[in-house]
Amino acid sequence: MGEATRERALSADLSLVRTDADLTRQADYILSIVPPRDALATAQRIVSAFTPERSRDKTSPLYYLDLNAISPSSARSIASLLAPVQHVRFLDGGIIGPAPKLKPHTRNSGQGLHIAPTIGPASGLKMCFASLTKGFTALAIQSFTTAHRLGVLGELKSQLKVHSPKSGELAERSLVGMPPKAYRWVREMEEIGNTFREDGGFDMVDDEMLKGAAEVYALIADETDLGLEKTKKRVRGTTAEDVARCTSEGIKRRKEKTE
Repeated sequence: MGEATRERALSADLSLVRTDADLTRQADYILSIVPPRDALATAQRIVSAFTPERSRDKTSPLYYLDLNAISPSSARSIASLLAPVQHVRFLDGGIIGPAPKLKPHTRNSGQGLHIAPTIGPASGLKMCFASLTKGFTALAIQSFTTAHRLGVLGELKSQLKVHSPKSGELAERSLVGMPPKAYRWVREMEEIGNTFREDGGFDMVDDEMLKGAAEVYALIADETDLGLEKTKKRVRGTTAEDVARCTSEGIKRRKEKTE
């Protein structure tokens, strides 16, 4: 567990356990909320912790709620992984809404029957929603950075204020909130692409759009100062202008490395 994660847990008055085995023995519910790239590995940890001896010790069900930003097919893979484990009950879910300032909304499917009786729809709903929010942010990063490099960012903001004020406000707000989360959103964009292809029927359509969004977030996370940002310890990217400036600096550094 990272120090930042430990600090957040303690600040929320959560009790920490030493091992996965302790967690599976003591808990009735496990909520998996991790970067999408870690969703499968987290479920595997629970499987590994449930030895035959521990399974016999457990008398009540352990509900495993996967609330990660993953595709329906990834949710089904995790459900299959957990299925042979005695006493573990899998629920497919997704979190929609900001946290922790506002109460987020969860949508579940599978056991629990909140929106669907099968595994996948809840994760799919999250993917459809995120494509319109985080996908928009990826476009805003490219738009504002390009305008900055052309010297017309002020004019872009002025035109948005006149012709599409809500879009402009949303773009600036999403740009400022994005930096600490960019590393998580790389895999999420890929999971959205998988959802559209596998469950939406768009397998005949090139998914370069979502791959491009993933690459934008990888650029932010790996090549710019914005990738160092922590949610409660912000230094850079606190304005849309600085997000564009940092991104431009990252692009310049990456080009210098390859030349």
